[in-house]
Amino acid sequence: MAVFSIRNNHRRRYVILFLSLACFIIYRHFRGPTVKIRINRSVGLRVNSSQFTLGGKPFRILGGSLHYFRLPRAYWKDRMVKMKACGLNTLTVDVPWSLHQPEKGELRFQGGLDIESYLHLAAEVGLWVILRPGPYIGSDLDLGGLPSWLLRDREMMLRTTYPGFIAAVNVYFDKLIPKVVPFQFKKGGPIIAVQVENKYGSHARDGNYMSFVKEALQDRGISEVLLTSDDHEGLKYGGVQGALRTLNLQKINHDDIKYLETLQPNSPVLMMELWTGRSDGWGGLHHSLPAEDLLAVVRETLRRGMSINLYMFHGGTNFGFMNGALANPSYKALVTSYDYDAPLSEAGDYTQKYHLLRDLLSNFNSEILSEMPGLRWKEEYEATILFQHLSLWDALPYTHEPFKSQFPVNMENLPVNNGNGQAYGYTLYETTIIRGGSLKSGRNIQDRALVFLNQSFIGIFHHRNVELAVPDGKEKRTLSLLVENCGRVHYGKDMDNQRKGIVGNILLNHTPLRDFTIYSLDMTPDFIDSLYRAPWKSVPNKLSFPGFFQGRLFVNGYPSDTFMKLPGWSKGVVFINGQNIGRYWDAGPQQALFLPGPFLNSGMNQVIVFEEAEADFKIQFEDSPDLGMTVDI
Repeated sequence: MAVFSIRNNHRRRYVILFLSLACFIIYRHFRGPTVKIRINRSVGLRVNSSQFTLGGKPFRILGGSLHYFRLPRAYWKDRMVKMKACGLNTLTVDVPWSLHQPEKGELRFQGGLDIESYLHLAAEVGLWVILRPGPYIGSDLDLGGLPSWLLRDREMMLRTTYPGFIAAVNVYFDKLIPKVVPFQFKKGGPIIAVQVENKYGSHARDGNYMSFVKEALQDRGISEVLLTSDDHEGLKYGGVQGALRTLNLQKINHDDIKYLETLQPNSPVLMMELWTGRSDGWGGLHHSLPAEDLLAVVRETLRRGMSINLYMFHGGTNFGFMNGALANPSYKALVTSYDYDAPLSEAGDYTQKYHLLRDLLSNFNSEILSEMPGLRWKEEYEATILFQHLSLWDALPYTHEPFKSQFPVNMENLPVNNGNGQAYGYTLYETTIIRGGSLKSGRNIQDRALVFLNQSFIGIFHHRNVELAVPDGKEKRTLSLLVENCGRVHYGKDMDNQRKGIVGNILLNHTPLRDFTIYSLDMTPDFIDSLYRAPWKSVPNKLSFPGFFQGRLFVNGYPSDTFMKLPGWSKGVVFINGQNIGRYWDAGPQQALFLPGPFLNSGMNQVIVFEEAEADFKIQFEDSPDLGMTVDI
């Protein structure tokens, strides 16, 4: 009886083992390798019918824009996984030339600019990729992502076949494109499409330019489908033969869609930039697009069988000085936050838009959506007291060697940074005067200048204020103009005229000022590090502005995300452990700066604030954002 029982147990084990193996084989056949086996990698994204196909199978692009340069590298995967969990299948990424090549001879692809690692992560998460390599990308970046050293050439014509521009693009593409070619779909990678430039129809200065960019991409090995992207005004002039035209919009415009279908019949329709919100400018309000309005547009777009890309799915932050500016109706620089009222907030939190989109997009996915990842903890740290002070004038010995010139020289043409000029930050122009009177900028201050007489503040030049009164005196005095590049215009016809600093004559009683000593204050990490050797003093009763203030933030345990508030401060820049977190300004709307946990150390953190006019000596750290008073788009 015992032997019979043992034999039955053996038989039972064999049956269980056989059934388990059979189930595993069936599962692997029907579920596991479906994507890998059934996708024909020799046939990429096709656009020769009213519907996209990928690998020979019908495919709808459900995309979202996510910029690696606007968030810490440590958060790349978190944002991608949240994108996937929302029901999107494609990540759209812009490549900022200005950040990858800040100087002619230097190309950076390390750390937070490691685009190869970013593409690896996208593939790992299971997202396809639409690559937008430029050279111009727009993206609300300073000069639309073009490097400022291009403007050292007085004859430069950006986004044209001007020889100087073409030569620079070729050098850049020679380094960038070979890095992304292996990530193309037909080579086993995630890139299914590549965009040719961006919104060229609104620029349209050179009929040969788009063909040049297209051929520059293809000659270097880009073989996936090509796209162009324009709003309704640019559709007619922004295309190039051999590339699918796509549309940018915020609300459904049936005339635009009909016109696009007329231009390319029997082709799929892709809303390449379906705007989820809008960027904000200093001195304005925080723009919000109601979630219901966005969902109505997405629902109608998908109902009509079209594909979409949400710009932005997650905006992030304009760390440092990367923000762009608007030219019309008047100049307005963009704020540090790039929250964009996107489905994922600046800090990666879920919004009402995210939840509504997830519900909607679940109907367009063949599989059940993955679980939404947990959110990261936000910390309300103890306030930091800034107990040390260094005046601007005492910091000058730690800048670049001052440059003497009979005439004012704009930032880009200063002999600094290995002959590449100054890209961002402030420039101090000093000269000697012997009398007072009327000082006129003639709009030659770009963009904003604090004016001092013997280091005493006398007024501000900006786009609406072009004249100041200089007090009389009987002896030689030093006139100083601290000029800030608040952000170059990123879009439109004015891009060739985005040189910063003093760009022409400044007149005192109708006579041009001459014989300048010029200091470059580009606020680089090396400069901030050098200030630790400077003669800091305890905060005096009577402060000198502008100036630097220093304090420490203590983090107990693993650093968390937080938001910095500076009530009682006026305008300036915050540096944490030498890293430029961005600008603040009491003009609003933004009232708090996002500080990601990866930028902090466990233990002591160095805090430096450069303040132009007024200080409260304290920074508050809160657990929630404050983007300011809101207005609906």
